[in-house]
Amino acid sequence: MPHQPLHPAPSSGAIHTDRPRAISSALRSAIPPTLPILAGFVFLGITCGVYSVSLGLPWWTPTLMACLIFAGSAEFVVASMLVGPFAPLQAFVTVFIVNARHLFYGLSMLERFRGLGHKRPYLIFAQCDETFSINYSTHPPAGVVEGWFMFFVSLLNQLYWVVGCTLGGVLGSVAALNVAGVDFAMTALFVVIFLDQWTKDPSHASAVAGILASLVALALFGPDGVMIPALALILAAITVLRSHLEPVYDACESGPVASASDTCKSGPTAPASDTCENGPVASTPDAAGAHHGGDAR
Repeated sequence: MPHQPLHPAPSSGAIHTDRPRAISSALRSAIPPTLPILAGFVFLGITCGVYSVSLGLPWWTPTLMACLIFAGSAEFVVASMLVGPFAPLQAFVTVFIVNARHLFYGLSMLERFRGLGHKRPYLIFAQCDETFSINYSTHPPAGVVEGWFMFFVSLLNQLYWVVGCTLGGVLGSVAALNVAGVDFAMTALFVVIFLDQWTKDPSHASAVAGILASLVALALFGPDGVMIPALALILAAITVLRSHLEPVYDACESGPVASASDTCKSGPTAPASDTCENGPVASTPDAAGAHHGGDAR
């Protein structure tokens, strides 16, 4: 009689059953934090679409840019360059400068994106300002796979932008629209995101440093040349403050809250299993793995 194994191999049915459930749970969790982005992206996307068509580009051009570029301010620049002389080097340098801030986003997300497999390339591509803000500051509920949560946050935000640009391209091709002032929706959106982060952040040092650095750069270089100097000053300020900020965030994300006087601003003293912002976290290894990105691949 052939030798029979003492313990049969575990069935893979549970894996296939849990994967769709994990994906759908992450999608449902990603919708609420992206809803404020929906309004800003649709309105600004319409502006981008109408602007592109007003330059003489086909209605589908803003949709194509939204799919392949997905960098709002850069798409306005690219649209104007598409109707001008062919200058690829100038286009590259201009878009690089406009989106240089994304370099800092990438450095901040290195650890969060580690080990995410096939989702990582798209997460890198789709990391716009608003997506970075949500993925960096928001953790999914307990039991939701963080990798899938960040993926759907990125995907939903890009879909909002694609819809807005498409609507703008179609409307701009059939009617003459006046969209002056609509672009302020994005400024208002940034203010809301900043205030939301301010209330959640255990330390306001980085936010204050960013504001002061931007004001100094604006005073020295004016509105036309503020972007690069402001980024450089912010990087220098955060580097100087790093030794102060890292212990605060490390204690808030991974350490137990010992007393009400701790740095983490979570209200009443939480038990050791709690985190600063997310409430109780299940103590089982499976739940912990799911919360911190244990990817259900």
